[in-house]
Amino acid sequence: MTKTILVTGPDLHPAAAKLVQEHGYEAVHTPPYADSAVIAEYLGKTGAVGIVSRMGRIDASVLDGAETLKVISKHGVGVDNIDLPAAARHGIPVLVATGANAVSVAEHAIALMMTCVKRILPLDTSLREGRWEKPGFKGKEIAGMTLGLMGMGAIARATGHIAKGLGMELIGFDPYAPDAAFEEIGARRCDSFEDLARQSQVLSLHCPLTDQTRGILNADTLALMPEGSYVVNTARGGLIDEAALLDAVRSGRLAGAGLDSFAVEPPAADHPFWDEPRIVVTPHIGGVTGEANARVGVEAVTGIFKYLAGEELPPQRIINRALLAEAQETSTKAGE
Repeated sequence: MTKTILVTGPDLHPAAAKLVQEHGYEAVHTPPYADSAVIAEYLGKTGAVGIVSRMGRIDASVLDGAETLKVISKHGVGVDNIDLPAAARHGIPVLVATGANAVSVAEHAIALMMTCVKRILPLDTSLREGRWEKPGFKGKEIAGMTLGLMGMGAIARATGHIAKGLGMELIGFDPYAPDAAFEEIGARRCDSFEDLARQSQVLSLHCPLTDQTRGILNADTLALMPEGSYVVNTARGGLIDEAALLDAVRSGRLAGAGLDSFAVEPPAADHPFWDEPRIVVTPHIGGVTGEANARVGVEAVTGIFKYLAGEELPPQRIINRALLAEAQETSTKAGE
């Protein structure tokens, strides 16, 4: 077995890099946002036994030729860039760093919300351009507004804790979360995403991108939201029909949106969002803080070494656990 860990991205936090070295391994890095062919090439050249997945897609074309690969560990929790069924077919577990970046992403979600609701960017621009727009200005209090949380994982709950401190009312929808998750932050549970949308003055997305959630915020569900409401997305861009969101903002149905992720990343230079000042955008950096990078990086590489050592991992850390079991069952039946 080789002693190489492949990192799909140009860096790894020093604490995580030190941990790799202490285990006698070498970390090899791909260029940022390398495509599948480049990742496959690096994997073939290095014979890596583990991947820390940061940027770029790990699809079947990568995994089909990955003879030495034993485990993939996501640098975070979003795994839409990894072909989970293909990994399971090859017996490769995909690990996630659950909760490690929750505080950082939650803070960013709140920052996007406040920037939108308080109209910080247009006010900053107008003042720099010589306009004093205090006469006639009418702002809005965040206290008392209803924040809807789509998903009730660690990031959503951390967001809820901060929002509660701002005096917001909390509601949420997550068909997989226990009641205790809602009770932890005092959020009322909604029966459906549509029910959540109808009541959310601010709708904050915190769910994974799956076949069921792709485009879940679309023209139909946006039309359910209260007039003058806001959307915040620090999860995955594919959750939103971007054209429908833009139409909703331009029509005035939505007062604004704060987005840290996009359907295609990086977005095109001529993306229509750039011409809409009521849409506040950041380059998918909600969890990119020194503190979160340290926790996530250490968690990601620790998971790899624990798995390679045969140690038991918490069930929630292996995101494709059910797919691995199905693949094993299929293989067993085929061998009978």
